[in-house]
Amino acid sequence: MPAPGEPAPDLQLPDTHGTPVALSGLVGSPVAIVFFPFAFSGVCTAELRELRDNLEDFEAAGVRLLGISCDPMFTLRAWSEAEGFGFDLLSDFWPHGRAANAYGVFDADQGLARRGSFLLDADGIVRWRTLSPHGRARDLEEYRAALAAL
Repeated sequence: MPAPGEPAPDLQLPDTHGTPVALSGLVGSPVAIVFFPFAFSGVCTAELRELRDNLEDFEAAGVRLLGISCDPMFTLRAWSEAEGFGFDLLSDFWPHGRAANAYGVFDADQGLARRGSFLLDADGIVRWRTLSPHGRARDLEEYRAALAAL
């Protein structure tokens, strides 16, 4: 799991329409990466709704928000359209969990990404990270504190 002060591993994943999004292509802008286990699940839906409803906190800090799971892009598209998230969801479906593994949040026994979040500065350096236990949502106030410190 990359620690604060370390370069973030690069990743390239398809968005909900199959368009590749590469982290290396976002250098120059801060990025928040939010790994989550499953689309349409209760805790994940509540978490991403809270991020959606507070997206202006990220936008005010100039931070691009990316949600990532091991779900197929079609599942993520249906979920995003149903929920109107307003930020990109990326599919780490194949090779299964490669990005989550690079960030140290892949649970190989269950085949899912654990609830890990990373805030990267404009140079791609990790400035903050958090990992929540299975079944427990991340705290929005932690995001806000990390954004304020950026």
